[in-house]
Amino acid sequence: MSIVSMATSEVVLQVLSGAAPRLLSSDLGSSSSDLALYSKCHFKSVKKKGSRYFKSLKCSSMIRYHIGSYNYRRLVGGFDRNAAINRLGLLGFKCQQADHGSGVGMDEGNGAPFVDNANESNLSGSMNSQKKLEFEDSELLKREKEMLASAGTGTTTFYKSGIDSIEDEAWSLLRDSMVYYCGSPIGTIAANDPTDSGVLNYDQVFIRDFIPSGIALLLKGEYDIVKNFILHTLQLQSWEKTMDCHSPGQGLMPASFKVRSTPLDGDDSATVEVLDPDFGEAAIGRVAPVDSGLWWIILLRAYGKCSGDLSLQDRIDVQTGIRMILRLCLADGFDMFPTLLVTDGSCMIDRRMGIHGHPLEIQSLFFSALLSAREMLTPEDGSDDLTRALNNRLIALSFHIREYYWIDLVKINEIYRYKTEEYSFDAVNKFNIYPDQISPWLVEWMPHKGGYLIGNLQPAHMDFRFFSLGNFWAIVSGLATTNQSHAILDLIEAKWADLVAEMPFKICYPALEGREWQIITGCDPKNTPWSYHNAGSWPTLLWQLHSLTVQIHT
Repeated sequence: MSIVSMATSEVVLQVLSGAAPRLLSSDLGSSSSDLALYSKCHFKSVKKKGSRYFKSLKCSSMIRYHIGSYNYRRLVGGFDRNAAINRLGLLGFKCQQADHGSGVGMDEGNGAPFVDNANESNLSGSMNSQKKLEFEDSELLKREKEMLASAGTGTTTFYKSGIDSIEDEAWSLLRDSMVYYCGSPIGTIAANDPTDSGVLNYDQVFIRDFIPSGIALLLKGEYDIVKNFILHTLQLQSWEKTMDCHSPGQGLMPASFKVRSTPLDGDDSATVEVLDPDFGEAAIGRVAPVDSGLWWIILLRAYGKCSGDLSLQDRIDVQTGIRMILRLCLADGFDMFPTLLVTDGSCMIDRRMGIHGHPLEIQSLFFSALLSAREMLTPEDGSDDLTRALNNRLIALSFHIREYYWIDLVKINEIYRYKTEEYSFDAVNKFNIYPDQISPWLVEWMPHKGGYLIGNLQPAHMDFRFFSLGNFWAIVSGLATTNQSHAILDLIEAKWADLVAEMPFKICYPALEGREWQIITGCDPKNTPWSYHNAGSWPTLLWQLHSLTVQIHT
């Protein structure tokens, strides 16, 4: 996790800050290599399962059977050198690309274009304190040099094995998981475990799973793969408006996609590469993803802020994709709340875990995506209604979450005094919550100082579980107030042994156990108590925790 957590906070803050200026803005257009790449790709309708059709991308280039080397500039582990990796082992077959010689990282930036000058204002402190710190730093550096010298040049030192080699190994694993399409990297697979034979769909590129990889690559200045990912997933977006209940709705982004090689029509000696998207029709549980489009908007905003290439977000097709996602999320329905109504398993917790309704994770990502989209939308004829609806939803959503999702000891005491069955526009207990719903574990677990946003809110139901991702992004995006953000961190600190322990970070707390686990999960063997989505440990949550802790203390 050291790859991402070093500088992620600056990226996230710049991405989601509506008032922040657009740094490193430029009017860069598409390069000739970009045009060479995308002019060779076109849409193809492939018949699937009788009457079903799915939209896929086909690269019509001929296939060559040879091993090629893919050079990239390596900037990790304290050294800089050209390295080569075997594309045949990662891709199998590769498409010829005329006049396209870009590597994984064409832009050799340091991945940190944002300079945090906040600390410069604090340089007027005591001179004695400054000298003391300088002395301590020099002494620490001196001791490190002595340790390195005593270890000898032929020995792998603790510093190198403990820091450089770990980061090298992490980057190596990340690059080994890259997926190539027409010779260019377009994402990373969800899991890369050579010892596991049951890959299921973990060998596909998931939009939500690529976000940590994309952030890491942006921080290293390797913008091409993120750009390729954004454009190819945009081309896989459902653009057709139909009334077919078995077809994805207009604007829906796929949960994942896979690069498949199929024989070329009329030529058995060549094959074509096809991007096969999955909108949930083949997923376990057959649930369409709600968070994919939200993550896509957030990553697009991150790309623009990190690379300075705002021409990508200003493209007509990208603007159209943003608007279709917004219209899908802001469309009228049977629900009369500002929150998004979703089914179980439609986000990171993609299995049955009792989160159907208005889960906090979706609402936090929804708020972040709305903020990001507002910064990227270009004015055009007929867009006033969409902009007005976006701004109105931001106001209503922030009030709803801050007011009704918040829980602490004060709120628990209020719920105990709730009156029920109130029929009035001025009712205090608007959702008819019965005090008996408060679980005994909540009263014992809640610290005197601290609080959090509950996992879900529906009529006569409050899910009091602590969901990490939803609370983290509520802080990062500004959905939670300043006081609430501090209180969430106070609770994490007070309950560190429960939420972090020795294997960080639990996706939720507490776990569903016993009869409750049987009823809610349907006796899911993967989501047994304290594993996977049922309060399992997810180290990928650490970079988001790091982001919010830096934000809250700056």
